[in-house]
Amino acid sequence: MRFVHTADWQLGMTRHFLAGDAQPRYSAARRDAVAGLGALAAEAGAEFVVVAGDVFEDNQLAPEVISQSLEAMRTIGIPVYLLPGNHDPLDAASVYTSALFTAERPDNVVVLDTAGVHPVRPGLEIVAAPWRSKRPTSDLAVDALEGLPADGTTRILVAHGGVDVLDPNPGNPALIRLAALEDALDRGVIRYVALGDKHSRTKVGETGRIWYSGSPEVTNYDDIEPDPGHVLVVDVDETDGAVTVDSRHIGGWRFLTLHRQLDTSRDITDLDINLDQLPDKSRTVVRLALTGALSVTDRAALDACLDRYSRLFAWVGTWKRHTDLVVVPADGEFTDLGIGGFAADAVEELVAAARSGDTGTAGDANAALALLLRLVDRGAA
Repeated sequence: MRFVHTADWQLGMTRHFLAGDAQPRYSAARRDAVAGLGALAAEAGAEFVVVAGDVFEDNQLAPEVISQSLEAMRTIGIPVYLLPGNHDPLDAASVYTSALFTAERPDNVVVLDTAGVHPVRPGLEIVAAPWRSKRPTSDLAVDALEGLPADGTTRILVAHGGVDVLDPNPGNPALIRLAALEDALDRGVIRYVALGDKHSRTKVGETGRIWYSGSPEVTNYDDIEPDPGHVLVVDVDETDGAVTVDSRHIGGWRFLTLHRQLDTSRDITDLDINLDQLPDKSRTVVRLALTGALSVTDRAALDACLDRYSRLFAWVGTWKRHTDLVVVPADGEFTDLGIGGFAADAVEELVAAARSGDTGTAGDANAALALLLRLVDRGAA
């Protein structure tokens, strides 16, 4: 038996830094990843798809998000089992019970809306652990397994949330207990555990039978989410219970963080080269952590560099919490501008203010000096 394990689609997600047409393109990419599962499933010979929670970004969604998402699921063409997670729990406002979802839900889409066993076919069952609120008070995965026998039935547990060994927080009653999962696997009660919540592909424990698939399209920067963009094709031998997991990368977007020390014009040139060499710029987000001390001329060159790439990348900009660039006019930087009289005196005052160390005054002075350099370069001063 073969199926596709995926999770954390979070359809309807927006990223605050994406402007212009980047956000619509990103949203379309997330839907396309879902629709593309049809071709992947057909090529792999998968029997069904399980989505281990957070199908939607929220329970409050625009009608077009719901309709377009359901249409993408329809195109998959085989049964798709949706588990409500912490973003889209089965509470009073659940998207899964809305009139629009109910009216337009394709026949191949099944909501795992009750805890426990959901028959797929004779000898094969899904054990579901849906969220009914954003703050469960117990381990939903282990609760769903309670009382199930090891009777030869092939069962797949589909659950959502943190596992205790990866997120040890004794104060969280909803953490999934790895020992309990491994015990159920060892006794043959279940054959595989499909998890959602982590957006990066992650194997849990040493059995090879417990996985987070991660989100099929990136949702956060690489320091937080190092291995996104995957779905898992899972083979379970219904005779001996052997499991094989094949990871398939389907994501097209990247959210990168670059740390750079900038002290000279050469450092800015190197950054320019690095940005230029990154592929798929229209589907790449770059967050820059920049430190160092630059002259006004070099800071103006950096601004021009970033301005250019802002038109090429989905987004590029500085990570403010980790950026500490000091701008100090270099000796002689403003002595050859061909400016005399009162204007020259004003430039000297700006240079003194830029070197003063006063955050507000220095910043304004540097901005004025940078503007002056640009005007001079254009023959306007």
